[in-house]
Amino acid sequence: MKLPALPTLLSFNGGYVDTLGFLSLSGLFTAHVTGNFVTLGATMAHGLDGAWSKLLALPMFCVIVFASRLVCLRIESRDRSPIRPMLVVKLILLLVVAMMAFFYGPFQGDNSGITLVVAMTLVSAMAIQNGLHKAHLAKAPPSTLMTGTTTQIMLDLADLLANPKADEIAVAKARVKKMATAVATFAFGCGIGAAGYMFAPVAAFSLPVILATLALFASSTGVES
Repeated sequence: MKLPALPTLLSFNGGYVDTLGFLSLSGLFTAHVTGNFVTLGATMAHGLDGAWSKLLALPMFCVIVFASRLVCLRIESRDRSPIRPMLVVKLILLLVVAMMAFFYGPFQGDNSGITLVVAMTLVSAMAIQNGLHKAHLAKAPPSTLMTGTTTQIMLDLADLLANPKADEIAVAKARVKKMATAVATFAFGCGIGAAGYMFAPVAAFSLPVILATLALFASSTGVES
């Protein structure tokens, strides 16, 4: 059986983890971390739990992206691709979360130490995915934040409709297809993440581990920068 391409797995994982984290951890965005500014304001206004995780998400995300970039540069200096080693680190982080879910879940999204550790570990895993994608899979559409991708799809469609140029039609159509696939895959991951939270709030944290394992063997041909 042929595995999906690496960007496809990452897009599904991005939607799945962000949705599962949002539902399990009182509205925490583990991948779209800047969205936590909004949810932090809502948490404070309504007196809800989970304020610390939302407050610390962006600093943790920045630290992990910075540190992982340094590691990637060191690996590249040895004429090796950093993609697989960093995917292994992400796999380990997701495995830690799955184990914590097994022992301490389902999570209630409160301000307990366990919940905070789970939240920051998930943020760290998605920070690695974001940084790796941006630096080394730049030819593929983003695997987490879909606003820019959706915007580009609409721009391309408008250009094709209003002023199609023969030499640009094929390129634009290929780009739209690739980006639409990323958006659809991300949305599907969101749906499955929501279903996992509803029907198996503990076991649901195991799927990202499986996806991260498959990602180690998936092809990144054509999208590496």
